[in-house]
Amino acid sequence: MSDRLNGLTVVLEQDIREEEARPLIDAIKQMRGVLNVQPLVANFEIHLAESRVRRELGQKLWDVLYPKKQP
Repeated sequence: MSDRLNGLTVVLEQDIREEEARPLIDAIKQMRGVLNVQPLVANFEIHLAESRVRRELGQKLWDVLYPKKQP
């Protein structure tokens, strides 16, 4: 038996202005089964999370390129 979904999340590649997003929002609203679409405003918490992930991935890449020598 399959799960029942009550919503979907769409993540944009990068932040865009609300005016630029309007056609995309309107198009999603016209899709069958869509009740509502609410834009999510970028804030400092999102920027903080992205910065931490970027640093973590950068450190992992650095560790792969320049591994620490084992004694």
